[in-house]
Amino acid sequence: MTQRTLGTCYYPEHWPEEIWPEDARRMVEAGLTWVRIGEFAWSRIEPAPDRLDWGWLDRALETLGAAGLKIVMGTPTATPPRWLVEKLPDMLAVGPDGRPRGFGSRRHYCFSHAGYLDECRRIVTLLADRYGAHPHIHAWQIDNEYGCHDTVVSYSTAARDAFRDWCAQTYQSPGALNRAWGNVFWSMEYDDFAQIDLPTATVTEPNPAHALAFRQFSSDMVVRFNRAQAEILRARTRAPLLHNYMGREVAFDHYAVGADLDIATWDSYPLGFLEDRVPASDDGRARFLRQGHPDMQAFHHDLYRAVGRGRWWVIEQQPGPVNWAAHNPAPLPGMARLWAWEAFAHGAEAVCYFRWRQVPFAQEQHHAGLLRPDSAPAPALAECRLVADELAAMPDAATARARVALVFDYASAWAWQVQPQGAEFDHFAICFAFYGALRRLGLSIDIVPPDADLSGYALVLAPGLATLPDGFCEGLTGTAILGPRTNAKTAQMAIPVPLPPALPGLDTVVELVETMPAAGALPLAQGGRLVHWAEQLGGTAEIVEARADGRPALVRAGKLHYLGGWPDADALDRILRRACAAEGIATLDLPRGLRVRDTDTHRFWFNYDMKPVRFEDREIPEAGVLWEAL
Repeated sequence: MTQRTLGTCYYPEHWPEEIWPEDARRMVEAGLTWVRIGEFAWSRIEPAPDRLDWGWLDRALETLGAAGLKIVMGTPTATPPRWLVEKLPDMLAVGPDGRPRGFGSRRHYCFSHAGYLDECRRIVTLLADRYGAHPHIHAWQIDNEYGCHDTVVSYSTAARDAFRDWCAQTYQSPGALNRAWGNVFWSMEYDDFAQIDLPTATVTEPNPAHALAFRQFSSDMVVRFNRAQAEILRARTRAPLLHNYMGREVAFDHYAVGADLDIATWDSYPLGFLEDRVPASDDGRARFLRQGHPDMQAFHHDLYRAVGRGRWWVIEQQPGPVNWAAHNPAPLPGMARLWAWEAFAHGAEAVCYFRWRQVPFAQEQHHAGLLRPDSAPAPALAECRLVADELAAMPDAATARARVALVFDYASAWAWQVQPQGAEFDHFAICFAFYGALRRLGLSIDIVPPDADLSGYALVLAPGLATLPDGFCEGLTGTAILGPRTNAKTAQMAIPVPLPPALPGLDTVVELVETMPAAGALPLAQGGRLVHWAEQLGGTAEIVEARADGRPALVRAGKLHYLGGWPDADALDRILRRACAAEGIATLDLPRGLRVRDTDTHRFWFNYDMKPVRFEDREIPEAGVLWEAL
């Protein structure tokens, strides 16, 4: 059973020590259980090399813990202090333009830099030796927001040297690398691994195999960095380890990072994400300006539940306007409550509002908190207290296993960024389109990695999965829809022969692919269109959907389907309804802003609309939540 709790993010180093006890008292009064601290405090913990100041942190832990709060302690490695940059000036990440990303904000380090990794091991060891068994610390967060500000991929000398070593270990010989990458093309062959540069500043696009290998290497450096800290903490604490992931961040493999942790957490900013991270129309953005897209938060809840192998939190929840988007509206009244309850309905153990008090200085001074800068309550504080009261009255409930699975894959995201072929083809975007279509049908969804056990799922969707793992199709027991662009590449970014999709028992082959601007969308015979991407399919497989010109668009053999294009919303709705009906999965016809999520005991209704919504025999208020026993 899942126990639901609330929390907040706090920075005692930002505030006079005399107000800490009052802050702690008010947090408890607001119904908060967790408080996260420390993730940006390196300069206060170690103001000069080997000069450590633990006193303030000791007192902060005692003050917060004595009030009854459970503490998440952060390792401070996302913000190395100035003295460390002066000690290791080449630790800075370098952009594709060759310019170092300098000191003066955060995340100014290269994951590949061995010297910086050693410094991280040192400070984390000191922290863990002192606080590993501290009675008030109930979880540890490693670093903060890997990938934020485009900081996974670095073009530094450290990255180049580490990438050369990675290539040597991966391919063993320059000849094997040349064959794997197809370097005979354009005379790109290497005689020595020391000749390999990073895939940037080339005259035209670099070899896609080279670019994909560098993406995989860069992800591996994040995994290595995270693992180094996790190993130190594992030896010194029994508290669970976590990291806070981001929205629509695909530069590293979250599943691989999560394998070394106990809990996946993510930072949920529904309004901040709306303009720059949601694949939505201008109309959708206007309609949901103060609510956030009705599927964006849920998508990441389900994704990070998979990354955490069932255990996950929202460790930063937007409570009011943020400071970093192009425009920063305030949420509708009720949204801070709705977002929290939606997370709990998807299985979250905790939702922590960012932040406790709005800071009146530095980069985030316009980022709202639960308190204003003058310590008066901000609007979300009352909603936080309301959620706490509702949690006390609401029985615990586990997240039910869904009947529908959607496969999401980070390596595929890199592949299609490296070689999109059409400007709009994006792995996150097509998976999000399928996810949104399922949600509009009133379905609960499990997002899963490509190597997941898919047996038992009545419906499995795998759009844009670049390379199928061995045995993928043999693990399917229900209806499956693969494609478009599924199994379209080898792991080395080559077109495989036999030609894609090469699915067992399904006689179809992709003879040609084309990408179209919006004006060139291809109509389907049964209604709707193929947008962005279309494939000409050959073979004798049974045709389920055809284009208006008679060419196959969706074919099948038994329950295995291949989709040769990207359907628009109307066509995708029809295709998924048919698949659900074949498996006896009940669907709904939900109004535009209404969404549903089932736990093992309750059905939750979430109204993202700006007006009350009546559906069947129930009415859900604007920005409202309704739950009912199953």
